[in-house]
Amino acid sequence: MLIVPFAVGALDAGPSWRHLLLLFAWLVGYFAFFAAGLWLRSRGKRRYWPPVRTYGVLTVVLGLVVVVVQPDVLHWAVVFLPLLAFSLWCSWRRADRSLLNDGVTVLAACLMTVVAAGFGGRLGEPGTPGLAGLAWLPGADQGRAWVLAGLLLAYFAGTVLYVKTMIRDRGHVGRYRLSVMYHVAVCVPASVASPWLGALFVVLALRATVVPKRWPGLTAATIGVGEIVASLTLATMLLLA
Repeated sequence: MLIVPFAVGALDAGPSWRHLLLLFAWLVGYFAFFAAGLWLRSRGKRRYWPPVRTYGVLTVVLGLVVVVVQPDVLHWAVVFLPLLAFSLWCSWRRADRSLLNDGVTVLAACLMTVVAAGFGGRLGEPGTPGLAGLAWLPGADQGRAWVLAGLLLAYFAGTVLYVKTMIRDRGHVGRYRLSVMYHVAVCVPASVASPWLGALFVVLALRATVVPKRWPGLTAATIGVGEIVASLTLATMLLLA
């Protein structure tokens, strides 16, 4: 979830050396976020503070470097800061495993598709209208990045539901029905985007329908391998579409 949206945005827009800086900042920022979540859940226990401090300082340093390289990336703060604040608040309430917080995390990750596209060789060169700043009325290239982000969001949101029916909410009838209905519903926009994508989402819908009933005892490792295969397949289709 951290890598695939970033990679799709970067590769689709054209890889650039700026992507390395952005990727380091993004990953270290996630480490800081994860460490802060543990610290908040513990109600500020001292043993959880050192990684928060270390990753926090590194995130600030790398973030400043990214801003120097591409200043208009600061416009994204109005989107990511509220998402970050909400998720950390969920950690404080020890609700970080809630469906709503999972959705917020997925949304933030998938928005990186558009952010990374703004650093691309074709869209992010100095003097050209890139995507590092928000483009609420996108042109052709910007529109493609938003569509890619939307399709990735559709997939990863479904992953949240599917994995919950296999692990934390295994046997929960309401969660299973929600997962199946969601997966069936997203087949329509995926088919509009591409017949091949539509076929993939149909397979994902069948998986969400059949696997929790037929093989409810799959291990987390097996489920994880399935998600890796599915996410890489989706990324390949998006880049080729």
